[in-house]
Amino acid sequence: MQKIISYPISAVYYIVFSLCLLVFHPIQWICLNVFGYQAHKKSVDYLNFCLLRCTNLVGTTYKIENRETIPMGVPIIFVSNHQSMYDIIAMIWYFRRFHCKFVSKKELGSGIPSVSYNLKHGGSVLIDRKDPKQAIPAIKGLSEYIEKYKRSAVIFPEGTRSKTGKPKEFAQNGVKILCKYAPSAYVVPVSINNSWKMVKFGFFPVGLGNRLTFTVHKALAVKDYNFADLMEMTEKAVVEGVNEYK
Repeated sequence: MQKIISYPISAVYYIVFSLCLLVFHPIQWICLNVFGYQAHKKSVDYLNFCLLRCTNLVGTTYKIENRETIPMGVPIIFVSNHQSMYDIIAMIWYFRRFHCKFVSKKELGSGIPSVSYNLKHGGSVLIDRKDPKQAIPAIKGLSEYIEKYKRSAVIFPEGTRSKTGKPKEFAQNGVKILCKYAPSAYVVPVSINNSWKMVKFGFFPVGLGNRLTFTVHKALAVKDYNFADLMEMTEKAVVEGVNEYK
């Protein structure tokens, strides 16, 4: 029944969502090329605020837990499970003070208004998952960037989103490179719940009435742990915080 009801609501939702992407694309270009990084960053923040408000049309609400525990003034490596594109939208807005930059697949770097432009010009990196050698210098560059400017990288070590909410095994290489070249960083595990329910029917229609939760766990200073222990603690915190599939 929910799926049937969702068809007309989702049609309206995607029209409004697409309009936001189209409107903000030239705004991003003007902000970056005329006013510089800070203006572009603000345009991206408010794009994602608008996209979040669009999801309210399908009854989506958000809860962010323990955000106040994230260290300020240091590089941050957010390590999270991945369930849908709505993970990214919410993190850009709710963690905006940390200037989130993403490790994303290269396919997202073209063809999507606003999204592709931000990924290519906003400090994120695009990697070819079929070419691990290409990913190493790209992620290294991102880690050096967050180390220099005290900003944040977001990485989803599962490699692809979970369609059921159950976390997949974490790959270590990307996180390891980020930690190696951003030695003053803190790793912040984040558990995401219910985002997959937004796309449980596929791209269309959208799942209705979901409450997405983002739980921030204890920050771990890279310098205080050997990498194996750091990775084990991070994955354990993320997985234990994901509960809707249990």
